[in-house]
Amino acid sequence: MDRTVTNSRSFANPLHAILLAFPVALYPAALLTDITYLNTAEIQWTNFSSWLIAGADLFAGLVLAWALLGHFFGRARHSKSRGALYLIVVAAMFGLGVLNAFQHARDGWHSVGTLGIVLSILCSILALIAAFIAYSTIAVEKRA
Repeated sequence: MDRTVTNSRSFANPLHAILLAFPVALYPAALLTDITYLNTAEIQWTNFSSWLIAGADLFAGLVLAWALLGHFFGRARHSKSRGALYLIVVAAMFGLGVLNAFQHARDGWHSVGTLGIVLSILCSILALIAAFIAYSTIAVEKRA
């Protein structure tokens, strides 16, 4: 029997890849600065975290807008289930990122603390999941 294996291409646009690269890089960097702050108590690390999270949130908002448009008008409309899952993950990443920015805007030790670390971990994981969903390909097997 002959089998044909086709790979579906990513539904994300190359410009979308550039926008998604920022949250994928900045949220884990903020997590690292949070961990460093908790280990050293040097206040500058929480300032670094705040700026990294603000930058990640800016680009996560652009990614969310692009994902919304792509879900209804772009490549994602052809793969509804992956597009919807991607949209949910990006929306959760953006929402938790905004909460994380508010948490890091607090004063003193409580700006990071347990909640700040947990939010940074969740944002980092969601950014990596979003990248995996956007750029993974699915092998479709057809039997002739």
